[in-house]
Parts: sequence; structure tokens; C-alpha cells
Amino acid sequence: MNMKQRAKQLGQGMTEYIIIVALIAIAAITVYNLFGDTVRAQVGDMAAELGGGDSTNAGQATGAAAQGEAGADYGLDDYTQGDN
Repeated sequence: MNMKQRAKQLGQGMTEYIIIVALIAIAAITVYNLFGDTVRAQVGDMAAELGGGDSTNAGQATGAAAQGEAGADYGLDDYTQGDN
């Protein structure tokens, strides 16, 4: 195997690595946007407890509210413009 072929293979491996890292970053951003309020509240509670304070259990309340919203029954009538 000559030097050009070896360099080409190394470049291909790096490109694949960059694509995988980009996909993981996009997935992490998406998950954070979906569950951001809950994650922020739980991280805040952990920081408060590590600092010697009391947690507010805000993450638990946000999670319960999200579960209630997920269980709601929606139909096409719920998606109107508001001017109708």
C-alpha cells in the first residue's frame, strides 16, 4: 500500500468520525430542547443539594406536567388559527 492510499484511508476515517460527532451533537441538542425545562430544574436541584441547600423538586413537577400534557386527547379541531 503506498502513501497516497494510506492518507486517503485516514482522511475517510476522520470524515466518518466528524459525521458521527455531528449526529450525536444534533441528537443532544434535540433532546435538550424537548426536555430542557426538566433537565434544568433537576440540575438546579442537584446543585442546591450539593451546596448544602434543599431541593425544590421542580424537575418532578415539570415532568408531571409534561406527562399530563402527553396524555391529553387532541383532535384536528384543536389546531385552529384562532380567528375562526
